[in-house]
Amino acid sequence: MKRISGSLLLIGIFISSCNLPIQGGTDPQIATAAALTVQAALNSEPLASPIAGGTNIPGGTPGSGQAMASVGDVTNCRSGPGVNYERVIQIFPTDKVQIVGFFPPNYWIVSTKSGECWISGEFTTPEGNFAAVPTVTAPPTPQGSAPDAPTFPSKGWTYFCFANGSADITLTWNDKAANETGYRVLRNGNVIAELPADSTYFAETITLLSGQSVGYQIEAYNPIGETKSIVASMTCP
Repeated sequence: MKRISGSLLLIGIFISSCNLPIQGGTDPQIATAAALTVQAALNSEPLASPIAGGTNIPGGTPGSGQAMASVGDVTNCRSGPGVNYERVIQIFPTDKVQIVGFFPPNYWIVSTKSGECWISGEFTTPEGNFAAVPTVTAPPTPQGSAPDAPTFPSKGWTYFCFANGSADITLTWNDKAANETGYRVLRNGNVIAELPADSTYFAETITLLSGQSVGYQIEAYNPIGETKSIVASMTCP
């Protein structure tokens, strides 16, 4: 109502200014500026309403009905708010899961067939009445230490280069940790696979042309932190 009254006031000022007896007629610059001001007031968007008591909930505008979440790509749902927590289940784009909680600033707690788990709001689109979802407290602070780094034994990696520009890669490592959540395989510094605890083997076929090199590392992780093996470097002749 205040915005409408303000707009009417501006329109009134504009009309009055056009009728004032100014020598030589209305200054065209003043008239143009007044008209632009009125137009801007009429076209301005209202301020967004606060959501859930002012909490900045990610992912969209709340609607009505059961709060649900979906993802745009296969996404890990974990036992806590971070990539070092154990993966409970993977959520697929065809799935919709019920939202049961929100952990600021950017995690949803959802109910799945494998139990409740945490999923990053970065990869999630919520729908329904998610503004009413309760905010939850953080899980207990993890205790202990990061896992011991995995090591490659002698001939812990092998590769075979084919004439068509592909290569078979095989990695075998020593599981030195007793407290790991799982292992990640990194190719040239990028995570390409996530494996369960006690894993010691990974293989894949990649494109690797003659003269090209590739480097692999194995990373052990838990909620405390992560440790990496040395880099296993390979070059096709």
